[in-house]
Amino acid sequence: MRGKKAKIRVIAPDPKYGNAMIGKFINHVMQRGKKSVAVEIVYEALESIAASAKKDAVKVFEEALRAVQPQLEIRTRRVGGANYQIPMPVRGERQNALAFRWIIGAARAKKGQKMAEKLATVLLEASQGLGDAVKKRDDVHRMAEANKAFAHFARFSK
Repeated sequence: MRGKKAKIRVIAPDPKYGNAMIGKFINHVMQRGKKSVAVEIVYEALESIAASAKKDAVKVFEEALRAVQPQLEIRTRRVGGANYQIPMPVRGERQNALAFRWIIGAARAKKGQKMAEKLATVLLEASQGLGDAVKKRDDVHRMAEANKAFAHFARFSK
């Protein structure tokens, strides 16, 4: 590795719910530095969830995150001239980052609605174990399961 390891910054919790994960999620939704737009989108989506699901929106958000977070992922490793896809466990920070990325990607892939509505739909589906974001997680797990035969190469990695 070159240079120093990057310091982990503490992300401020969001002002409305006081939840650090929602604050981080807002930062992931943000595009081109327009945080006020991202805040509006996420809060509108959470209000829509609270109205339609008749549940606490923060709980639905956390259930959706848990449903989408991957436990295993595939890392490519070169061993003796051949590339192997090795299943590896995923660290907590990366689990959150991947879950955020997949939820936002699934919402952006939908067409014909406002982003807040699409995000609310994806979060509700994910909290029930359905939808594109959960499908993505299942695909990653299936791939890791298929390459379990190469797991013995994992102990040689750094």
